Amino acid sequence: MSPEARPPKAQVVVFASQKGGSGKTTVSAHVAVEAEQCGAGPVAIIDTDPQGSMAKWWNAREAHEPAFAHVSVPDLAHDIDALSDAGYKLIIIDTPPAVTSMISEVVTHADLVIVPTRPSPHDLRAVGPTVDIVQNQNKPLIFVVNSATARARITGETAIALSQHGTVAPVTMHHRVDFAASMIDGRTVGEANPSGRSAGEVTQLWAYLDERLMRLRGDTSALIDHPSKTFEESILSPVPQALSNLQRAGKQAAEAAIAHSETPQEPPAQPSESAHRFGDVSGDWDGVERRVEDRGPPPGRPERRQLARQPFGRRLNASG
Repeated sequence: MSPEARPPKAQVVVFASQKGGSGKTTVSAHVAVEAEQCGAGPVAIIDTDPQGSMAKWWNAREAHEPAFAHVSVPDLAHDIDALSDAGYKLIIIDTPPAVTSMISEVVTHADLVIVPTRPSPHDLRAVGPTVDIVQNQNKPLIFVVNSATARARITGETAIALSQHGTVAPVTMHHRVDFAASMIDGRTVGEANPSGRSAGEVTQLWAYLDERLMRLRGDTSALIDHPSKTFEESILSPVPQALSNLQRAGKQAAEAAIAHSETPQEPPAQPSESAHRFGDVSGDWDGVERRVEDRGPPPGRPERRQLARQPFGRRLNASG
């Protein structure tokens, strides 16, 4: 085939992580299917993990897309060219949970590297070697917080820690049973329950990755300029638009009420007899400290102490 007639080279997305159980196979399989369904294909998946988890999942599928490519890592460059010549536009590669020379070789061919990371101290400690391999080859890197617990503080802390070493996807994949259940029979959550929350997270993740891939290949014609969000809004504590508008309206109403308020100010309280006896008492009355002769709180302060109650079955200060 002449160079002029050759189709553009397929983009290669590598999922890598030293830590086992980070969700590489689950996330990569879901991204591959979502990309195919969204028209980014044809998509081919490659399994370089000796355990063959991706291959077993694909063999259980009824659908033939995305395609599964049998390749060898030493011939990976040639196989990627062959897949590109066959018309494949996107290649998803799953890697084993270890840092080996083979992973370094696979990353060499990557246009984008995805590192799924569970929000746990052990997973964060295991990220370092993978990041070193990617950064040494100057490859774009995106972290995906995976298998997170909803509203857990450690999820936000994990995103902050990862952001010190690379880009964190603004979509968090939460821990739900339907992810594992759908993988058993070769499906994804989008195929098993398209209207579920998990399917929505996969759709959002692919939309973000698709935009990054378009920028990497210089295709900006289809990009949509979204309003920029702060890190807190997109990752840590997203605020619903309706609530934000309600808070803004309430603040404006309060400011207007203060500006037009004609409520007369109350005259300062006159010092009482006890104030002259005890002198000026500064600070808030906490209802705990006792005053001289137990005369109660300072002037103008409410009585906040709890009066002593008579114990059951006894009399206080009983004589005899």
